Amino acid sequence: MNSRWVPGNRFELLCCGEAYYPRVFAAIEAAEHEVLLETFIWFDDPVGRQLRAALLRAAERGAQVHVLIDGWGSPDLGEAFTRPLLDAGVQLRAFEPARRLFGTRINMLGRMHHKLVVVDGRVAFVGGINYSRDHLTDDPMGKLDYTVAIEGPLVSQIQAFCRTNIHRPQPARTQWLRHWMRLRRQARAAAPVDDGAMAAFVTRDNRAHRNDIERHYRAAIRSARERIVIANAYFFPGWRLLRDLRRAARRGVQVDLILQGQPDMPWVRRTSMLLYEHLLRAGVHIHEYMERPLHAKVAVIDGQWATVGSSNLDPTSLSLNLEANVVVRDQAFARTLGEALDALIAHQCEPVRLPTPGRLRSAWIGVRSFFVFHALRRFPRWARWWQDPAARVVPLRVETT
Repeated sequence: MNSRWVPGNRFELLCCGEAYYPRVFAAIEAAEHEVLLETFIWFDDPVGRQLRAALLRAAERGAQVHVLIDGWGSPDLGEAFTRPLLDAGVQLRAFEPARRLFGTRINMLGRMHHKLVVVDGRVAFVGGINYSRDHLTDDPMGKLDYTVAIEGPLVSQIQAFCRTNIHRPQPARTQWLRHWMRLRRQARAAAPVDDGAMAAFVTRDNRAHRNDIERHYRAAIRSARERIVIANAYFFPGWRLLRDLRRAARRGVQVDLILQGQPDMPWVRRTSMLLYEHLLRAGVHIHEYMERPLHAKVAVIDGQWATVGSSNLDPTSLSLNLEANVVVRDQAFARTLGEALDALIAHQCEPVRLPTPGRLRSAWIGVRSFFVFHALRRFPRWARWWQDPAARVVPLRVETT
């Protein structure tokens, strides 16, 4: 089921909450049978309350509504917020709810980082946008991010994946055969979009699909001949992906990275900057997005290959979190996303120049980069020692008085 290429799909690129929220809320409002929703963050704010209202109306019409949130990303949904959903029959669950030690949350690693919606098996949404006001651009710290709306046979793959997550986000390998057979039946029944795009739904988990998203990135980078454009919020990939980017630049491919210049967390930029000189000296172009925090996780390669999803290129996304991306082979969609990224480079980014430090400073940068890079490279292996190997989905309930 994971990473299988399916033809005949249509994609609509949605930028930021202004484009995404009306589209997804309208789809939920039109739901007749089923809404499947997975998200890392759902806040009790104006955006979160709009989502709640749409889900309530769908449930009251008789649709089956299943919502999976992350216990770390959405820890503070109180009784006043959740009780109407539960009373309406919404199946609301949390992935590995945040445990506390002396009032402090301690299990921040290995999160459910998906941002997925499937409505009636006819339309799906995959991307990086959560349900909170800080994804609206009228907020001073509103994040720039993307989601795609999908129609066509790929929707049945995403639907089957979300259904397995209702009770257990990481099904055992032996369960995949049943899901695969069901998926084949659903795919045959789904009507392909005329002249639609070839696409794959790609996830990573901590069992059978640890490196799938990274493998798709690396395969596309290694085969690139003309241009690579990557926009990523948290950029600190493993040494193999960095090596592939450097090799691509050295063989004449134009490599453009759009990274955070005004991050929501200062350490994000400082960490990525440790790699700047290493990449710039190989011919990679780095552009810092200066308008607002960048939350995107997208890429376009050679005007043919594109990806949109939840996965950053950092140790937590590539080695710990549960992530979901869609990968598209289609010139029209790649052109749409490529034009959006080129506009960012042209109007809202500042280029990073190769520094010319003195010998002592250059040596210090080299030593510092070596230790930080290799520490983060091994960070996922260390972090797994502290994780509960049995990730859980727990129904959310409110106590009756």
